[in-house]
Amino acid sequence: MPHFTLPDFLPRTSPNNRVQLSAGFLSACLLAALCWSSGSSADTGDNTATDPNAITLALGAGIERLPSFPGGKTHRNESIPYVDFEWPDHVSLSTLDGLQVDLIGGTVLHGGLFGDYQWGRDSEDLGILRGKINSLSPRLTTGGYLEWQLSKTIDVGTNLSHDINGAGEYLQVYAEWDLPKIWLLEHSFEVHWQAMNAPAANRFFGITPSQASVLNVPAWHPGAGSQLASLEYDLFVPTSQHTGVALALTYGRLLGNAADSPLVTRFGSRTQISEALAFVYHF
Repeated sequence: MPHFTLPDFLPRTSPNNRVQLSAGFLSACLLAALCWSSGSSADTGDNTATDPNAITLALGAGIERLPSFPGGKTHRNESIPYVDFEWPDHVSLSTLDGLQVDLIGGTVLHGGLFGDYQWGRDSEDLGILRGKINSLSPRLTTGGYLEWQLSKTIDVGTNLSHDINGAGEYLQVYAEWDLPKIWLLEHSFEVHWQAMNAPAANRFFGITPSQASVLNVPAWHPGAGSQLASLEYDLFVPTSQHTGVALALTYGRLLGNAADSPLVTRFGSRTQISEALAFVYHF
């Protein structure tokens, strides 16, 4: 999959991939990064070729503002770590894409083993729903992926994973497009569609009869189907030869039985706005 000079940083593989920073804070940080990169443009020019097969490592940290739970309309702030290790055509491990072990290693087609970390929902994040619906522990998922490199700037892919504790299966289909650079700025668009099977959908959006009685809403037992569609814009501002600031903005809409759950229609929102900002060091 195409990456920025210093790769993207936002985790987005769980059903509650969701973030939103204040516009003022984002504007101030981005302005500072632009000023810094202007002052260090001599270090960030294109006069040094990058080996596309080189092993790379990037580390960083940032902040994100998330919906409190999948489908929630309230938000919380969290600090986030960033790790990205890339051995092209072999292995990648990152907070962006999880673990990918490429067993094909072709020039156009890639595929193999896939693993990821899935966020849950903490009781303190549930607000008025605390004690009325279950909190959910984080989980690991494993499975496989396929990715097609259509051109140097466009790729499409899919991954299918299973909760290792047996709480459902998850399917994601995506497309990524690296846009032409604007001065030192690198940016891209991504489109994602996610689906769940019935156990996964019930874990996040189901309501048992006893919970329904407490909440005064109908019981809800969603089946398999679409869960989320999203459009993401990623921006990277280099600040030196090895550092940069990464920004991700995501607009998502819950779909199908997930969107129709009373947890969403009565206590949450179908719209899932996401924003995140991080400072990254590339070795």
